[in-house]
Amino acid sequence: MPIADNVTLGSKVSIPHPELVNLYGCSVGDGSRIGTFVEIQKNAAVGARCKISSHTFICEGVVIEDEVFVGHGVMFINDRRPRATNDDGSAQTRPTGCSRRPASDAARRSAATRPSSAASPSASAPSSGRVPW
Repeated sequence: MPIADNVTLGSKVSIPHPELVNLYGCSVGDGSRIGTFVEIQKNAAVGARCKISSHTFICEGVVIEDEVFVGHGVMFINDRRPRATNDDGSAQTRPTGCSRRPASDAARRSAATRPSSAASPSASAPSSGRVPW
């Protein structure tokens, strides 16, 4: 996982494990710190004095302003219209433009004949049928 030649790094940028990051076509401002297993894609920008924690994904087009902390495992998306509801106000259950393949007859039969947890409770499951974790 490299730091590409087309990355612009400001002064005093800290990347303690440069072999464990993937940066290409991006810019990182002065004094920022980049953790391990971070990917910053082309046309993304991290401001000055930021801390980007490990396992973070910053995709194309994301701009992080100065003095921002990005916690462990954060994943940015470049969805131009992120939302929780459809245009009519109903709950969005899958991203726009995604189509779900209809289940095959065999899959429907398998689901219909599968025993439910209420019919055969596990010895370790609580009586409510809910998983304890």
